[in-house]
Order: sequence, then structure tokens, then C-alpha cells
Amino acid sequence: MTEPVIFGENLLRIEDVLAVAQRRAPARLQADEAFRSRIARGAQFLDTLLDREGVIYGVTTGYGDSCVVAVPLHQVEALPQHLFTFHGCGLGKLLDAEATRAVLAARLRSLTHGMSGVRIELLERMQAFLEHDVLPLIPEEGSVGASGDLTPLSYVAAALAGEREVLYRGERRSAAEVHRQLGWTPLTLRPKEALALMNGTAVMTGLACLAYARADYLLQLATRITALNVIALQGNPEHFDERLFAAKPHPGQAQVAAWIRQDLAIDAPAAPLHRLQDRYSIRCAPHVLGVLADSLGLLRQFIETELNSANDNPIIDADNERVLHGGHFYGGHIAFAMDSLKNLVANVADLLDRQLALLVDTRYNHGLPSNLSGAPAATAMINHGFKAVQIGASAWTAEALKNSMPASVFSRSTECHNQDKVSMGTIAARDALRSLELTEQVAAATLLAAQQGVWLRQREDDARALPAALAAMHGELAADFPPLIEDRALEGELRLCLAQIRNRKWRFYA
Repeated sequence: MTEPVIFGENLLRIEDVLAVAQRRAPARLQADEAFRSRIARGAQFLDTLLDREGVIYGVTTGYGDSCVVAVPLHQVEALPQHLFTFHGCGLGKLLDAEATRAVLAARLRSLTHGMSGVRIELLERMQAFLEHDVLPLIPEEGSVGASGDLTPLSYVAAALAGEREVLYRGERRSAAEVHRQLGWTPLTLRPKEALALMNGTAVMTGLACLAYARADYLLQLATRITALNVIALQGNPEHFDERLFAAKPHPGQAQVAAWIRQDLAIDAPAAPLHRLQDRYSIRCAPHVLGVLADSLGLLRQFIETELNSANDNPIIDADNERVLHGGHFYGGHIAFAMDSLKNLVANVADLLDRQLALLVDTRYNHGLPSNLSGAPAATAMINHGFKAVQIGASAWTAEALKNSMPASVFSRSTECHNQDKVSMGTIAARDALRSLELTEQVAAATLLAAQQGVWLRQREDDARALPAALAAMHGELAADFPPLIEDRALEGELRLCLAQIRNRKWRFYA
């Protein structure tokens, strides 16, 4: 494991959330007394207000539209349990372990601002959940992304209170049973604590961190695949000339072109050219991928600002003895980031799908065999190579393109028209992950096809050496993916390649 990720006053990066979510780094709470005192002041201030019979949303009132309903002091202690109980109505698939850890990390970071009125004991138990890998089972559907991720986060609140189910050591167990096994007493959530846990953007933000990291890797993978396809299709390397990109200086676009130049070792002797200008999916690859490259900085800013924010309601300003009622649970920035990412990623799928279509088609692949089949002449007529793989890639691309419809514009008025304008940020984040899944499938298919195309080129001209970076990649791939000579079912190899992509097996550019 790497150095611990400290949850406290310091700003976290997307990479910190990923390290915790992937169990590469432990989560630790800031340990100094000043931090602990600041957290404690929020809960103590709430207790003072209760003693004065102050009116505090979600503490001495009902929730949402029911904020006009007063809760008598003798019922205040019971209110948090009712909140997570009636929100126990999530449906759909459960978040996987990595996503659940990302959600816990995002919520813990928000609460460490000391502006949510929770006890240090609550933060310690959340850190213990991460340390011991006690993962609430969270259904992914049921949040409209404003008033926070209420329903999915209710499963976190309930698990901390010893209710519902968790994943522990690979088994689905009751939260109460796991508490007993670990020698813990389930928390009785104090006034505001259930609301502080649930009334925020942790699910969409945790998922956004995962989506960002996958998109960042996909950018470099798609660049490397493009370089391999320039070799396979005997493309024109001058399309990536540095002087050309100086004339239209989008930084990300120029970076992608530079990576391709590096991969192609442009100064080396070039293969013979078939066309002065390659088709757009090769020639314009830096322009397509450059939009994603140039957008990642803005997306990171939106995600990390949300990650490092106090985003529940009300905000407890203990130092100035104020309760600030607002709408920081609204996930608009994450919704925009994830809707944008869906669009960017779908364009990557489309680019790679078009490259694959060129590779398999004898009208456009400059002498490669039909469907990239390596079969000898005697059996060429019964072999179909990558024909079905290209159909599959087209299907996955179509679904990614369909999925690019923005979720944020489908705001629905809910909860007696109290939540009358909502962000749909959680749906957008889930959509973005699905688009990434589909695009990674297209990338796996196109990568194996590119590998086959390069092998076929070398078979016809074994004297022409590959540039060093591409030769290394070609050699690594050959260990797991032998040339396709006679037809074989490729599902297993596609799944292996997909797993390697998701595990970030290959490192591309410094």
C-alpha cells in the first residue's frame, strides 16, 4: 500500500479517492486535537440550540416539504432513524465494492469540513468501515441528484446504525452481525447526523471520480491504438506534424499529436503511402481525442471542487453560531461534468469503431486480407476473421452514442414540488460509467484488430521494424493474443483484453 490518504482539512484529489476505492492506500482521519475540536463544536452547537428550542431544518422539523411540520423535542432523537428508514426503497443493481468505497470516501471528506453538525465518533466509524472493508450494499437507482443522494446514502446511514446489509470479506451479511463480529456498537445517530450523511452528493461524486480516471486512461489507450492503426493501414505520418498543430494550438489536441509522433518515431523511414490524405478517423484522431484531452482539466476542477465541499443542508457554522439553510446538495456541476464526459467518450467509441471498419474492409485497408483473416489461401473462403467483432463494436458504439443524451435536462419535480428543480447528477454519473464500459469494449476490439493488422503487415514485410514503443506493445499483446489464422471464438480474448484495460495493464506516455 502507498501512504495513507488523510481525511481532514487538506484537499483531496481524484487520485486519492481512487487509491482508497481500489484499496491501494488506507484512509486515515486527521489526528490533531484542533481538528477533533472543530468537528466537536458543530455537534455541541446543535445541542445548545436544542436546549434553547431553536428551529433547525431536519432536526426539529420534518424533511423536505414537511419542513413546516414541527417535531417536538421528545421525538427529535427518533427522527434520524425514520429518515434512513423511509428512504430504504432503492432499486437496480448494487454498487460494486470499488464504487462503494468511493462513495464512503466522498461522504467522509465532505463531513470533515466540520460544517455538518456530526460527532467525531461518526467520522471514526466511517473510517473504520473503510479500514475493515465493511461496505454497505447500496442500490444504484433512486436519486434525482438534488436534496442529495438521499435514497442510496440511506444505506450508508442504516449500516452505520447496524441495520440492513453489508459486504464483508466477500460475503453478504447483516450489518448488525458484522458489528458484533468486530466488537462495535452500532451508532445511534444524533440529531442532524442521518441528514448529514444522506443530504449530499457523495454517490454522484464518488462515481464521477471513477469515471474520470477511466476516461483519462482511455484517452491514452485510444491514442496508442490510433498509432498502431497508422502502421496497419500504412497511413501518412505527416498528419501529426508538430508545425501543423502549431497552427491550431489547442493544447490537448497538440498533446495527442505529439504522443502519436512519439509512438511512430516520425524521424524513422516511412512505409510507402497509399493516400496523400488518410480518412478522417486516422487523420483527425488528434482533433477528436484532443477535445477529451482539453476537457479533462475542467472536469477535474468540477469534480474536485464538489469532492472538497460541504454539500449537505443545513450548513452548521459553529464558530459564528449560525445555521445556514441552502441548497448545496444540488449536484449540477457533477451532472454537467458527467453529461459532458458521456459525449466525449462516445466520440472516442465512434472514432475507434471507424478505424476498425477501415481495417476489415479490403476497399480501404490497403492490401490487408478481408476481415483481417490470416488464413492461407486453401481455407480463406471459409474464414471470416474479425467480421463479427466489427459488428459487435458497431453495436457497442451505437449504444454509447444513444447514451450521450444529457440526463441533466430531464429534471423532474418531486416531493410535493419542494424538489422542483433537480440535477439528475447521479443518473448522469451512472450513464457515464456505462458509456465508458461500452467504449472500453470498442477499444478492446479495435486493439486486437490493430494487433492483427500489424502482424499481417509484418508477415508481408518482416524486414520493416516497428518503432520501439509500438514494437514493445505488439510484443506484450502477442503473449496473450496470438495471431488469428483459422477462425476461433474471440469472446474470451476480448474479455481478457477488457480486464487488462480496466486494470490499466499498459502504461503509455509520461
